[in-house]
Amino acid sequence: MTRIGAFLDAQAAEAGAAQNTLLAYGRDLRDLAEWLPGRGLDLLSMTRDDITAYLAHCEAQGLSGATRARRLSSIRQFTRLALAEGWRTDDPAQRLSGPGRRPRLPRVLSQDEVSRLLDAVSATGRNADDRARNRCLIELLYATGMRVTELVSLPVAATRGDPQLLLIRGKGGRERMVPLSPPAQRALHDWLKIRDHAPRDSHLGRLVAGKGARFLFPAGSQTGHMARKSMNDLIRDLALACGIDPARVTPHVIRHAFATHLLEGGADLRAIQTLLGHADLSTTEIYTHVLDLRMRDLVLNHHPLARV
Repeated sequence: MTRIGAFLDAQAAEAGAAQNTLLAYGRDLRDLAEWLPGRGLDLLSMTRDDITAYLAHCEAQGLSGATRARRLSSIRQFTRLALAEGWRTDDPAQRLSGPGRRPRLPRVLSQDEVSRLLDAVSATGRNADDRARNRCLIELLYATGMRVTELVSLPVAATRGDPQLLLIRGKGGRERMVPLSPPAQRALHDWLKIRDHAPRDSHLGRLVAGKGARFLFPAGSQTGHMARKSMNDLIRDLALACGIDPARVTPHVIRHAFATHLLEGGADLRAIQTLLGHADLSTTEIYTHVLDLRMRDLVLNHHPLARV
C-alpha cells in the first residue's frame, strides 16, 4: 500500500490531480491490491494477463463498463509511474485495451429555462443580501461556465477593479481567462458592494473578517468559502421556484448549457474548449452531439413534411 501512497503523492504534486480524482485512484488501486494476493502477486509483480483477469473479475461482479474503464485507467497511471520510478522494469498495462465506454451526452437546459432560473433568483433568498449573492452566483456560473468548485472558491482578489475578464484556476492548476457578460458584471458589482460594506457585527461581516476574507463567497465552513452542497441546494430551490424538475438541474448542467448555447450561437469549438478549461478537445466535442440531436428534433418536430 506504500506504493499506492507514493503514487497518489506524485499525482497530486506533479499532475495536479484533483482531490476527487485522487480518491478514485486510491479506491481502484486498493481494490486491485486486495485481489492480487489470491494469485500470489502484488502490484509490482502482476502481468498483463493478471490485469486482464482482474478486469474479468470486475465484470463478473457486475461492474459497469464505465467503472471498469476507469479502473483500467487508474492501473495504467500507476504502472506508467512504476516504470518511470524504477519500481518495475516493464509496463504491463501499456497497450491493454479496456471495455468500450459509451460517451454520455450531457444534460442541458434550453435558453428559456436558464432565463426562468435567472428570473427566479429575485425571489429566492432569506433577505436582500442573500438574493444579491445568489444572483451573482448564478450569473457568474452561466456567463463563464465555471466548475462549481471553481466558482464557490473564487478568490475575491480576482474580482476587484470591475473586471471584464476573470482569471480562473482550474484542474491541475491550469489558468484561463473568461469574459464576463454585462449582467454578470452588474451582479458581481452589486454583491461586492454588499460584501465589502457588511457591518462588522453582522453575520456576513463576521464571515468576511474571518477565514472567508480571501473568498468572493465567504462561509462558515472549514475552508472559509461556500460549500458545493450549498450551491447544489440553491440550484434545486431555483428549479422548484420556476417549475423545472430539480432532478434535471445541477451546477454542472448549467456549465453544459453555457457551452451548448455558445455552440448554438456559432462559437468556435476550440474557443469553447479554452473557456471550459478542457485539456483535450475531444472532451469538448461532446457538445456537437448535443447540438446534432437538437437540430434533428427541430426538423422532425417542425418541418411541414416530417410526419408524412
